Amino acid sequence: MGDAVEERQVDTPPLAKSGSQKSQKAVEFAQQAEKLSHQTSQETNTSGSVAVEAQFVTPHDPVIVTADGNRLPTVPLPEAQKLNFLKEELHGQSPKNATEKNKDAQHHGATQETNGDPTVNAMPRANGKAVQKSAEAPLQRSTPPSHTNPLFPPLPLYGPASLLRDLQCTTFRVSSFFLSAGFLGVIVLGALFTNIPIVCRRVWSRITLRDPDASRPFYKEEIRRKKARQEMDKAWKRRRSQDKVSMGEENPQENDGFEPREGGPDPVVCDVGYYARRVGLDVEEIEVQTEDGFIIDLWHVYNPKEYTKLDDKERSSRGPTLFTGDNRKRLENPKQKPKFPVLLMHGLLQSSGAYCVNDEDSLAFYLCKSGYDVWLGNNRCGFKPKHALLDYSDPRMWCWNIRQMGVFDLPALTSRVLYETGFEKIGLVCHSQGTTQTFVVLAKEQRPELGEKLTVFCALAPAAYAGPLIGKMYFKFMRIITPAMFRLMFGIHAFIPIMMMMHGIIPASFYGWLGYKVFSFLFDWSDTRWDRGLKNRMFQFAPVYVSAESMRWWLGRECFAKHKCILLTKEEARAEDREDAETDGPLAAPNDDRKHSLASMFKSATDEDHHKKRPKGSTAWYNSQVPPFALWVAGKDDLVDGRKLLKRFERGREPHVKVVHSKVLADYEHLDVIWAMDAVDEIFCEVREVLWKTCNVRDQCRVPRGCEDIPEWIPPVVAEVDPDEVDQSSSDSSPER
Repeated sequence: MGDAVEERQVDTPPLAKSGSQKSQKAVEFAQQAEKLSHQTSQETNTSGSVAVEAQFVTPHDPVIVTADGNRLPTVPLPEAQKLNFLKEELHGQSPKNATEKNKDAQHHGATQETNGDPTVNAMPRANGKAVQKSAEAPLQRSTPPSHTNPLFPPLPLYGPASLLRDLQCTTFRVSSFFLSAGFLGVIVLGALFTNIPIVCRRVWSRITLRDPDASRPFYKEEIRRKKARQEMDKAWKRRRSQDKVSMGEENPQENDGFEPREGGPDPVVCDVGYYARRVGLDVEEIEVQTEDGFIIDLWHVYNPKEYTKLDDKERSSRGPTLFTGDNRKRLENPKQKPKFPVLLMHGLLQSSGAYCVNDEDSLAFYLCKSGYDVWLGNNRCGFKPKHALLDYSDPRMWCWNIRQMGVFDLPALTSRVLYETGFEKIGLVCHSQGTTQTFVVLAKEQRPELGEKLTVFCALAPAAYAGPLIGKMYFKFMRIITPAMFRLMFGIHAFIPIMMMMHGIIPASFYGWLGYKVFSFLFDWSDTRWDRGLKNRMFQFAPVYVSAESMRWWLGRECFAKHKCILLTKEEARAEDREDAETDGPLAAPNDDRKHSLASMFKSATDEDHHKKRPKGSTAWYNSQVPPFALWVAGKDDLVDGRKLLKRFERGREPHVKVVHSKVLADYEHLDVIWAMDAVDEIFCEVREVLWKTCNVRDQCRVPRGCEDIPEWIPPVVAEVDPDEVDQSSSDSSPER
């Protein structure tokens, strides 16, 4: 019988063998496609949402393209490459040819072997070893091992809905609702408890007939602004009742030709358009689709006398394809030069409404009235979580962190601004987390080509290195718990969504007051330099929806909180500290004795590595595509350490980075860079000038007010840096990022 079987196997026609193999490949491809699809075949009768291929946006960011042309968020590299390998083999192409077709060999950064199981050969490697697959594990165990990438560990794969997945998601949502609500309750109670001494001091001052606010640095200016707002309210009432006298005619210098279209008592609303209309401007909301299918909001601030709002169809998303080269480029007055476009990005747990809460002194309105075309970018989810295919309850909707905000959101917003304005480059202004996602996306291992679309990157309170606040007890708690426990406590969807529920329930004035107390308690902020009369507005645009995965990147035990830097591992940071100590000792050493004693701490390590001295720029984050930088560092910022970033540039570790402007504001805290009452004089006017001096089309644009005498910035020539040597040294010494 065995011989007979063997005989039949030998005599099997080659064509039958080929057909059998092809059928097997078709089955494997169908299984892998369904694993990465929007919905399973049991859920839908159409094939539109079925995955057909993985498209690589960066070497580490494959997005899934469905049959109907929609996109699904990034998935682990092994799963994406397996889909592509199976597809090419099914169509008779070798994986090598498929790789060349997709530029995987040089662009995707993964091992491209073709022998054996494609699920193994497609695995990325760390230290020469294949990375463990974890995408098929249960949700609570699906986080890939952190050693695959110490700074940006791979995200988990959830796949389409199933009974098991839905049950697990429900479990996480229920557990995280109660546990995270309890955590938030502890934070709120802590904030209120620590506020008791402040309240007691204020009450005692009132009892003793003293003004508790008299010691504030801008106390007189606060009173003046309060009276001015009251006068504006009265003028608005007279205008409404008489319908004759315009506020622009009553106080032309105050309004500077911008006639307010809203007024009266401030109701404190979460609407940037309302605050824009109070100062004579307006806002249109545009939808932008990212390359992984998220629909995000872009707000255009404009002067209604010079620009007409687009209709709904023109303001809708244009699909996931970016930088097409075409543009809308409309001018109301063809004889007038266009304004240079500027994109503003916000910080963590905020929206770009933070740039619109200080009336005339809001950064967005200040730049617009100065003569710039201002665009306010918002990251994914924000106030209105939207995706082309996914809904709120799908865990894939929330499977993203700072890399995705940088790699997908920022290019999509930049591309839309370029399309709407017709320019080749724009200026970029970011605060806090906005600077982080920009620092990340411009890195040479991420998406450095975006730098060629920017004339300058203005960083307010740049967030690249952690400040001492990361050592606070509640932050340490998040760092101590395991990833599984983090997910159990904060879920796999939105981070503490009860905060957003409260936003719609609690009265706006009380919500603003409570928001300040909580955030001040968490981040050690104070309102010393703010206009207290506007403080309730400031927290109407925070918090917004963010993913639990994103907060785990910031505060969990694997990423930023561990390494205390966004692009530098803890080991690399220690190596640079040793280099600094060997060169000239710690910068803070008060005398030579301490300098030598501290340097001796690194003696053994420096002696051992003396022969391994790295050339200048060998650990650089950026290549020649990086745009010029301008930085404003808050001297009393405990949340992030901007001085370390300045030191990195001063030490020559970034030979390609050209710093156009840098300033340390000794008395500023983290949010003072956008909300301080003197921010216009200390920061905004300098931002306005930096944007203009780096503008690449000055002769084609309207000169901003106050920039008539600002000379053009000429980039310095750096001749001593050998790019080939730097790139080679960097690839040899830097870990995978």
